[in-house]
Amino acid sequence: MTTRPPLVFIVDDDQDIRTSLTRALGQRGYEVEAYASAASFLDAYDGTRAACLVLDYGMPGMNGLELQQELNRRNWPLAVVFITGHGGVPESVQAMKGGAVDFLEKPFRQSDLLDRIATAYQMASARMADTASQDALRERFARLTDREAEVVNHVLANPAEVSSKEIGGALGISPRTVDHHRARILEKIGVKSLVELVRLAATLQDDGPLRP
Repeated sequence: MTTRPPLVFIVDDDQDIRTSLTRALGQRGYEVEAYASAASFLDAYDGTRAACLVLDYGMPGMNGLELQQELNRRNWPLAVVFITGHGGVPESVQAMKGGAVDFLEKPFRQSDLLDRIATAYQMASARMADTASQDALRERFARLTDREAEVVNHVLANPAEVSSKEIGGALGISPRTVDHHRARILEKIGVKSLVELVRLAATLQDDGPLRP
C-alpha cells in the first residue's frame, strides 16, 4: 500500500501567500491544499486525515482564532501554525493557549515555517492515533451488557469494594453471578485482571459512567 505524503492545509486570503507556500511545500514532498477562507476550508475538510494547518490570523469573515476554536470543538486531528501580518501579543497568547504550535509574524523565514510544520504534523498524527485508540476502546466497552456495565461502574466508583461478595451485595446479585459477569467482562475488553480493566476504563471517565 502506498503511503500518502504528509498533508498541509493553507488557509489565507492572500493569493500570493497561498501560491508561494503551495509551491514551496509541494517541492518538499508535502501534499498541499489551499483555501482563501475559513468557510471554504470547513466545507472541504472532514477530519479523517491528520494534517498541519497553516492559518492566517487576520481574515475577513471567520478569522484564524475563531477557526481554531471551531476546530478544537470538533476535535479534529489538526495542529495549527499561525501566520499573521498584524497580530499582537494578546492574539498570539490566545492562539498558543488554544494549542497552536507557533504564531509567526509575516515576513517569516521559510525555514522557520518548515520546522513548525514538521512539528505540527507529528503532533497531529499523534493526536489522531490517540483518538483512534480511544474510539477502539469505547467500542470494546460498548460490547458490555447493562449488568456488566453496572459491575464495571461499581468497581470504578468503589475501588476498595471489588470482591465478588461486595459487588454482589451492592448490586443485589449473587457472588457466583458476579464471577460470571467478571469473566465475561475481562474477555470482552481483552484484559486479564481487574487492575488492567480499571486502568483502561479510567481513561474513558470523561465520558461519564460506562454504558453498553
